[in-house]
Amino acid sequence: MNVEVIKSKIHRVKITNSNLNYIGSITIDEDLMDASNIIEGEKVYIVNINNGERFSTYTIKGNRKSGDIILNGPAARKVVKGDIIIIISYATMDFEEAKKFKPSIIFPNENDNSLT
Repeated sequence: MNVEVIKSKIHRVKITNSNLNYIGSITIDEDLMDASNIIEGEKVYIVNINNGERFSTYTIKGNRKSGDIILNGPAARKVVKGDIIIIISYATMDFEEAKKFKPSIIFPNENDNSLT
C-alpha cells in the first residue's frame, strides 16, 4: 500500500511580487528550494495565511539570495505583495517507508525570506 505524505515545506514566506501576464507557476529563491528539497517543476500546494486561499502550481527557480517568492499567471490573483504563504509538496511512498521518512521543513525569516 502507498500513502501520500508531506515531503517538503517552506513555512511562512512573504510574497515579493506577482505577475499575472505569465504562463503560470511560483518563482522561489533557489536557496529556499535547495534547503527544502523542492526541485524545479515540482507540483506544490500554496496556502495563503492572509486570505485562506489554497491552490496548486509548479515551481520555477528564482535567483539565489534574492528572497523571491513570486506568483505567476492566474494564481497571481490569489495573492497580493506582502501576503504570507506556506509552500508544501507531497510524495507518494510505500507505507513502511513513509513511517521512517523525515520531511524537509524550513522556517525562513518572513521579513526578507532569508534562511538566517
